[in-house]
Order: sequence, then structure tokens, then C-alpha cells
Amino acid sequence: MSQDDNGQVLNYPIPSDAALEPPAEWARLRQECPVAAIRLPSGDEASLLTRYDDVKLVLSDPRFTRQLDADDAARISTNESGGPFNSTLASSISQTGEGHLRWRRMVVKWFTVKRMTALQPKIEAMTDRLIDELLEDGCPADLRARLGFPLPVWVICDLLGVPDTDRERFTYWSETLLNLTRYTQAEVDAAQAEFLSYMRGHITVRRTEPGEDLLSELINATDPAGGRLSEEELVATGQGLLVAGHETTTNMIGKMVAMLLADRQRWEQLLADRSLIRTAVEEALRFDANAGFGMPRYLTNEVEVGGTLLPRGTTVVCNMGAANRDESAFADADEMNLHRNPNPHLAFGTGPHSCLGQTLARTELQTVLDVLLRRLPSLELAVAAEDLHRVEGLIVGGLREVPVRW
Repeated sequence: MSQDDNGQVLNYPIPSDAALEPPAEWARLRQECPVAAIRLPSGDEASLLTRYDDVKLVLSDPRFTRQLDADDAARISTNESGGPFNSTLASSISQTGEGHLRWRRMVVKWFTVKRMTALQPKIEAMTDRLIDELLEDGCPADLRARLGFPLPVWVICDLLGVPDTDRERFTYWSETLLNLTRYTQAEVDAAQAEFLSYMRGHITVRRTEPGEDLLSELINATDPAGGRLSEEELVATGQGLLVAGHETTTNMIGKMVAMLLADRQRWEQLLADRSLIRTAVEEALRFDANAGFGMPRYLTNEVEVGGTLLPRGTTVVCNMGAANRDESAFADADEMNLHRNPNPHLAFGTGPHSCLGQTLARTELQTVLDVLLRRLPSLELAVAAEDLHRVEGLIVGGLREVPVRW
């Protein structure tokens, strides 16, 4: 594990001078220090990976586990619980082996391309409704608050059979679960207890009043290799999907639109050729310089990565945003190319722990972009791109606001 040029351990996350631009250190680290020593918000040290091949290897290699509650694993956040990656919610579901494969088999059935395609007309209708409200109130407007936030919440609430009237509560709960430095330990504990109580109550209701939603199906679903999900697994699944199902997509909608509007030629390209929507969404996911913390892994055996021998007990942070800017994997990696295809980016991870909801996220992003191009062709940022501000203190990357006009 290497230090920076001054022999110092880098503080992580690494700040950037602009909300839509990557930290300058990414390129240097990929070239000179692919396994870098970093200091986490907790004060513990870990190793940072920024090269595409190294990140892809670690995320796919079973020797790098999600056992972040191990005694010698680095704590991620300032909270005593160690942060969102080794919370009670995360530990309720088996993170490795057959237990994880069983859970994934049972849940992934709901996120097939066929099911998401069937859901697409409802997502489009809701997007149109939100844009109707946006037009009625006039500009300027915050696209994140008016579209990026409510749409994914409505979608995931519909999938899980919970009322979208509770979406404000979900936002606070998810922010505390994704907290690095924003909330105190007391606030985190209280929010997690409230969220746990809510989800247990919702599971009870779904047992007695089943609907056509994911949780109702999972309550009665069986797996040939392991029977039904336990109460704890059901609750953790509901919590995890509510958090992951809206927070990341909420932020990505805002970032995607901001990236496309930051250079007017990109938006004009899409207006001229709507067939580019799919590849534009994939390129926005790859090009995202504000992708968040990355994925940590715990090393159970001594392994060589990027020419560095890492001892057992090392905590490694895989920075997918940095890896997606690797010139060895992507030609003109620092250029946003809406025609890029194939585009094997790592925005959703890879391997056995890749994002379960990536098909849903793609469906939402493509639908939102399609409707915006149809309804608001004159859309533009209401501030200069350099005046946008990042969300701080959470493991997810996002923009505080996306002010637009039309």
C-alpha cells in the first residue's frame, strides 16, 4: 500500500473542486499509485483502488468479502456502529456463500427485464404528471426536488406495497443509513429504530393483507435450496430496497440531466436523435464523477492487487467512479461520448454483489430522459455548472439542487 508523493495518507473521500468534475488525484493515483493508503472518516486506514482492472477483480473475487464487521476491519464512518456497510440492516442478510446466493435468487426474480418493461408505462405516466406540475408552477425549478426525488420513491413504494405518503420519512431514514458524517450516533440509532419498527409493521400487514407487490410475494416464496426467508431477512430486504431503490436513482437523475445540460451540444444531440437515449444513460453512469464513496471489501487472505501484496485483514475501497475514467478500459475516458458502445462501466458493480435493481434504475433513467426531451426540449441549467454543489456526508454522490429553466 502506497502513500502519496508527500508520504501522507490521503483523506477519503477525496474532495473535488467542481460538482461534476472528478478529483484531480484520480488520474494520478491510477498512473502512479493504484493501491493507495487512505484515511476514512472514522480515522481508520484502508487501501484505495482506482484502476478498472483492479476494481473489477476485487468486486468479483470471493477472497474480498463483505465481512466489514470483522474485528480488524476498518470502520467506515464516525459512528460507533461502523457505518452503513456493516449496520444491523446489512448483517441481517447473509453476505457470502450459499446464504447470499439463496437470498439473491429469491429477490432478483422481481427485477427481470420483462417485469421492468411492463412497469415502464406507469413510470412514464408518473413522469408526465410530475412535469405537468413543474410546468404549472413555472421556472426556475429544482429538478432534483420536483422530479428526481418523487419519481423513484413512488416507484419503489409501488413495488413494495407501501404508501408513497410516507416518502418524506423514507428519505430521512435512508439518509441516516447512508450516513458518513452528517448525523450523530444518537440520530442514527433513533432513525434506524423507527425504520425497523415501521418495516416490521408493514411486513405484518402484508402477511394478513397480501397484494401484488414484492414483499407479499417474498413472504410466501420458497427456494429449493433453503426454504422461505426469515422475518429478519424480509425486514432487511424491505429496508434495503427502499433505501437503495430511491436514493441512488434520485441522485442519478439530477446528475445525468446536469451532465447533459452542462454542454448544450449533448442535449442537442439527443434532441436530434432519440435513439441515443439508451447509450446516453449508460455513458452518464460511466462518466459520473460524483459517484459516491465506492464499495469496501475485507480481505480474508493475502492477495496481490495492482502489483501490491495486501495482507489478510486489509479493508479495500473500490472506487468505481475512478475506475470508469480509466483510459486503459475506455478510449477518451474523460470525454462524454453519447454513442459509446459497448460500455462495460462498473457503476452497478460486478460479480455476485452487483446491484440487484440495475434494470429498474436503467428503466427509470431512460424513461425520465425520454419524457424530458419530449416535454421540455428547451431545458437548460439555471446556474453555471461550476455553481452546482455536491451532497456531502453520505456514501452516495449527488447534487444538492439542480436548478433548471425552459
